[in-house]
Amino acid sequence: MSADKRLPVTEETRKELHELKEPGQTYDDLLKELAQQRRRQDLEQRFQQLEEADSDELTPLSDV
Repeated sequence: MSADKRLPVTEETRKELHELKEPGQTYDDLLKELAQQRRRQDLEQRFQQLEEADSDELTPLSDV
């Protein structure tokens, strides 16, 4: 696998990524994993917002 692009990062960020990386794991794999975790967090947050909005707008069945 050859690298297609370079991603400039600070030395601090490179060190943090290196600490997160498992032995044998590529930086590409690590970044994919981090991106997937972020998408999941964003989706969970969106569902939470929708649940909160629904609960504010809906009338409980006991009030009908």
